[in-house]
Amino acid sequence: MPATAPAAGRLWEPGAATGIGSLPGSDPVEACRLVFDELPDLPHLPELPARGPGADMIGRSAGLLADMPVDLQPSGWRLVPRPGMDLRRTRDLLARDLDALGEVAAGYTGPLKVAVAGPWTLAATVELPRGHKALKDAGASRDIAEALAEGLAAHLAGIALAVPGARLIVQVDEPCLPAVLAGEVRTPSGFGVLPAVEEGVVVDRLRTLLAATGVPTGVHCCASAPPLGVLRLAKAAFASVDATLLTPADDDAVGEAVEAGVALMVGVVPARGAELSELSDARRTFEPVRSMWRRLGFAPEQLREVVVVTPTCGLAGATPAYARAALRRCRKAGRALADGSV
Repeated sequence: MPATAPAAGRLWEPGAATGIGSLPGSDPVEACRLVFDELPDLPHLPELPARGPGADMIGRSAGLLADMPVDLQPSGWRLVPRPGMDLRRTRDLLARDLDALGEVAAGYTGPLKVAVAGPWTLAATVELPRGHKALKDAGASRDIAEALAEGLAAHLAGIALAVPGARLIVQVDEPCLPAVLAGEVRTPSGFGVLPAVEEGVVVDRLRTLLAATGVPTGVHCCASAPPLGVLRLAKAAFASVDATLLTPADDDAVGEAVEAGVALMVGVVPARGAELSELSDARRTFEPVRSMWRRLGFAPEQLREVVVVTPTCGLAGATPAYARAALRRCRKAGRALADGSV
């Protein structure tokens, strides 16, 4: 199932579409087939949190941490002295995902996106052995980032073996990044917040991880007012955002990112809550991005070079029928963008 090779300097072909990561259901082979059927220009490795603990974003990524085992407690994932049943289950689920990917993507040549929770989101959610958030301990936060870089390298090597023709692209999921920067991460009790982390520290640690992958790597943050300046300074290859939440107040940050060479993955197809009939109009789907582009004053033809169409967030909470329709709408909107019809 070959894909068209992007021209030199491009991460993907104009008009590409992709998913954020998560899908409904529990069958990894079925999920991979859905992704490669509906998103042939930029498929991704699906995540299926409905399978339970260890298939969720945090458990799946915490399971990659090299020499930092985790276990599931009533309050969430926690660092522990030695591996246990929860970590074994997490790694077994990921191994099944790679088996499914190898089966479905046999012979595929083209870009393939892989998602992993970022170091700041892990530090803001994973607990220390005694129960506090790892973000409270600067040393633990640093160790998590280093362990993630090492574990991610091994994960990417496994994917490269499963799909030798793939050109890997990494998406670092950082939903907690705005809270980390603003000092809004709650303590485990819920009655307090942890101090804000200095922007320079956030940028340095992100930049180190993004560079360590050895492949094009960007950051996904679907919060309102995403910290695009931080992602630009961290040398992200792309920024993935919910475009329906962007306002004119974000224009300067978006413009500076694009001028710095940061590509955009724009969430324009609702991840949930919409009627299937609402997914039929590509022009209406893409209008938030086109309006932003006009405000920024960039050339219209540049839009197709810079932008990839995505859902606004993961699709784990959608029905299977809606998830397929949403991915298909992303693909149609992307191709309409490429041919200039939106």
